Amino acid sequence: MTAPLMPKATAVWLVENTTLTFRQIATFCELHELEIQAIADGDVAYNIIGISPVANGQLSAEEIKRCEADASANLVANIIERNVKESNAKNKKVLSPSQRSDKPAAILWIIRNCPEITDPQICKLIGTTKPTIAAIRTGTRPDMSALRAKNPVAIGLCSEKDLDAAITIAKEKAERLANPKPKTQKKAAKKKVTAKKETVKKTAKKAATKKATAKKATAKKTTAKKAPAKKAAKKTTVKKAPAKKKAARKSK
Repeated sequence: MTAPLMPKATAVWLVENTTLTFRQIATFCELHELEIQAIADGDVAYNIIGISPVANGQLSAEEIKRCEADASANLVANIIERNVKESNAKNKKVLSPSQRSDKPAAILWIIRNCPEITDPQICKLIGTTKPTIAAIRTGTRPDMSALRAKNPVAIGLCSEKDLDAAITIAKEKAERLANPKPKTQKKAAKKKVTAKKETVKKTAKKAATKKATAKKATAKKTTAKKAPAKKAAKKTTVKKAPAKKKAARKSK
């Protein structure tokens, strides 16, 4: 059952303009039957202007007549009104007053039935704040005694897929925290292996650079020694040439 967007104003209109029973109005508006009786007596919501659910498209006149004829029947909202909670669960922006008031009840349900879900996950699922969650966990909320747990999926604050996904993520985190040693050891071993590989690569590079520099130095030394020898050979050839000339002159 989906509550109307303004349950008390709708209840005022139904009390004033229909012959429905207090139970039928209470079940449709998601209010207590005694509260509907108080509205009829004028003790509650006497300053609230009634809003017609027929004009808003939440109910049809035929549905009201059907329930007026059968006191055991329950009002069934129109298809558009039934899909309001589904669209609200997707958008998480526009919520009915009953949904907003049921957020603490949904938080209490998650804390009791899904204790592995963390506070940030609850904030995302229901659209609440961490202080409200902490107040419900510690029991310091003022209306804690009157708070009754409600399934957030049934209320329309979140979908079953989102709730299941949050539960699986929370369980995986809990398992990681429960068994941290094997994974940390594997990570440490991997780090050691990578460190050894890096050191081996660095030493190999250093050795290669040293060999290259040594080869260059030896090559420079050999070229420096060969150059003076060539110069000396040229000098000897230059000196021998005049001796040959002298021998030719004597023969003449």
